[in-house]
Amino acid sequence: MRKPAFLTRSRPLIGVTGSRRGGLIAWNFHRFTVWRAGGWAVRLTPRRLPRLEEVAAKLDGLIVGGGDDIGPGLYGGSLEPEVRLDPERDELELRLLDLFAPTGRPVLGVCRGAQMINAHLGGTLVHDIYDQFEDVPRMRTPLPAKHVHFEPDSRLRAILGRKVCKVNSLHHQAVCDLGRGLRVVGRDRWGVVQAIEGIGDRFLIGVQWHPEFLIFTPAQQRLYRSLISAASAETTGARPADIVAPGMKPAYTKSC
Repeated sequence: MRKPAFLTRSRPLIGVTGSRRGGLIAWNFHRFTVWRAGGWAVRLTPRRLPRLEEVAAKLDGLIVGGGDDIGPGLYGGSLEPEVRLDPERDELELRLLDLFAPTGRPVLGVCRGAQMINAHLGGTLVHDIYDQFEDVPRMRTPLPAKHVHFEPDSRLRAILGRKVCKVNSLHHQAVCDLGRGLRVVGRDRWGVVQAIEGIGDRFLIGVQWHPEFLIFTPAQQRLYRSLISAASAETTGARPADIVAPGMKPAYTKSC
């Protein structure tokens, strides 16, 4: 019997985290975008928890996806009764980030995923940007609706090839104090953190928007291609030039 194509490992295998409930629209967009960029996507939900180490060992890269709010206990926030949480998913993603950290395999955080990367490294979150930042308009759209300005020496700007990108907005939380080894590389016009990345050569990037929905935007598709390139490099020992930006500035000590 012929093996399914993804079992031949001719493409890097990329895990994409999500909740047990819902999230199928975002998952299918991720799956298509990863495939188009040259990889195979594997959906990771809390049902994988009992065999997570075994599954994670087979992955070449990771996308920490968007979704429900992160439990406030992870970043010193307060519990709001109207906010939906997913503690099992929090556990899944924290364990995955623990497993990936010492290996150097590439990680991309999307919306909630960017916040989880920050919380995992000891950072905090703005619980609600509409309370913290004046004049921020209430946006909730998968379509490009706001501009993000990038730091000139950042890896992300080098990947996107843009000083400014127009992105979508589906969040009400954001990065506040930075976690260990991270830097802010993108903000919107109101000062809200929109992108973070790790200091050093490892591909560790978090974006506050949903690039998987921007399938007709070449700059956002380059982000996925760079992830796949970094995942391929981890399996071959190569170092793709397009994922490494020139000299890095020190991390901000306060981001909100």
